[in-house]
Amino acid sequence: MRFGKHVIGDHRAARRELPNHNGVVALTPDAANAAVAPRTVKGAEALVEALEVNGVTQVFGLPGLQLDHVFDALYDRTQTIDVIHTRHEQATAYMAFGYAQASGKVGTCLVVPGPGVLNVTAALSTAYACNAPVLCITGQVPSAGIGSGLGYLHEIPNQEVALASVSKWQGRINTVAEVPTVMTEAFRQVHSGRKRPVVVEIPPDITAASGVLPGPLSAAIPDAEPEVDLDQIERAAKLLGNARSPAIFVGGGALDAQEELLELAAMLQAPVIMSEHGGGALDIRNPFAQTMQVGNDLWPGIDVALAVGTRFFHQIVEWGRDGGIRLVRIDIDKDQSVTAWPPDAHIVTGARSGLRALIDKLGRHNSARTDRRDELAGLKAAKHKQLGDILSPQRDYTAAIRRALPEDGIICFDVTQLHFYSWWGFPIYRPRTVIQPGYQGTLGYGYPTALGAQVAHPDRKVLYVGGDGGFMFNVQEVSTALRFGIKVVAIVFNDNAFGNVRRIQKEQFGGRYIASDLRNPDFGVFAQSFGMRYALTDSPAGLEAAIGEAFKADEPAFIEVRAGAFPNPFPHMFFRRVRGAA
Repeated sequence: MRFGKHVIGDHRAARRELPNHNGVVALTPDAANAAVAPRTVKGAEALVEALEVNGVTQVFGLPGLQLDHVFDALYDRTQTIDVIHTRHEQATAYMAFGYAQASGKVGTCLVVPGPGVLNVTAALSTAYACNAPVLCITGQVPSAGIGSGLGYLHEIPNQEVALASVSKWQGRINTVAEVPTVMTEAFRQVHSGRKRPVVVEIPPDITAASGVLPGPLSAAIPDAEPEVDLDQIERAAKLLGNARSPAIFVGGGALDAQEELLELAAMLQAPVIMSEHGGGALDIRNPFAQTMQVGNDLWPGIDVALAVGTRFFHQIVEWGRDGGIRLVRIDIDKDQSVTAWPPDAHIVTGARSGLRALIDKLGRHNSARTDRRDELAGLKAAKHKQLGDILSPQRDYTAAIRRALPEDGIICFDVTQLHFYSWWGFPIYRPRTVIQPGYQGTLGYGYPTALGAQVAHPDRKVLYVGGDGGFMFNVQEVSTALRFGIKVVAIVFNDNAFGNVRRIQKEQFGGRYIASDLRNPDFGVFAQSFGMRYALTDSPAGLEAAIGEAFKADEPAFIEVRAGAFPNPFPHMFFRRVRGAA
């Protein structure tokens, strides 16, 4: 598959490389032997080789003075590493985020220091909130000037401190010989434990300098998952096996555990309640699969809750609890939410491993269960109808989009009306097919994120859904889509306002409107100026038809929807306290 002049896809044939058992790239014997001997290379060449050895085939970047040698080194690797340059640094990290969320692989971005770094922090904070494996490589001022305060180009004091709040690990390469060590640690960190962004700084004098590599470059080996504590498994099995009304709550950490979730749900006849990030862990058409809105209704009667790969935020903060409910947690992060609600059984490992160990032990303790599938399917259907009838405009547009999007298609919701409704109203059939910004609520993140998802899956259909306010945050990346042939279909609901803000000002502040009205370009003329396919509609049926035509054209497209104001979804998004004292 080609995007513009850049080949996107499997480069292994061109690289004379083979996948090893971890799925990362392994050199063939001839190439490996050549790499063993000590050799003199430039720092930038070593950096790019480290990316290649660790399986990176895609970099999103924006060049600048401190990165000139790195981009020059990438020029020699275009058969193995594709480079997409954006029109703003924030889009490099958003595209890396979308790539990571859609594929589960590491998304890599490359930016200059100072303003470049500050421009990616919103995207890195989004990746941090969503547990996305993103590698950000950034330049620095010359080594001798770091911390000097002399005013080098792009200098900011303590750049690593600014990055520490939006990444799990930060490293700096101080010599050419350190490239293998620092990059190996960066990849170990990004692949191990809870997935979150990592950052590597490299000064320009190190990228330009030559040095001797002390040995061959090799792929990082991720940390093994923590071994399952069998005492905690036994405790969890007894709690769940004896539960009268158990329920399973899942987040993004459980997306790859579908088989185990289904097996456990059937054993317990328990609903699997999926958070915004857990959507797709089970096909929503399965009777056990439930939305958080149904979970909130069920919460008062649940006596044992199993939380798998989730922060469990709504239950801890909003839903309330009392002495009649016990908590079991399975999470790779031993510190996740344990202070706010100490669990009765705590299994610190990955979702699949923890669930499998629990399933193997549960048979000895499980009670006889009544088949609840019809009951659970009925609850889900009734709730969906209730909320859909209240929010019928959102329901009708969402249904039109779902009908037009293939089951394996990917949709990226910006922070807009349909995004809020999608938390429960957009049927998700497969994991990693719906991307959201998590608790950061990063308005404007969506379009470049969708571009990154499309790059990860060039042969699948990808939609962006946003409002005019959010879309204009990154409108310049239409240029990137057209330059590289990234065929995302952008759907923009245009009400010439920050719609949520304006509705709040109307309903809560007596119509005292301030800073919520917008003036937009003529989007048809805008799209035409780029040679981009454009359609205008004002109905769900028209939107469904326009999406179908855009998908047939198989090229970047813009669909403007003039839908007016939507009813307020907030009372149905933020959950009721239904248990315990207020």
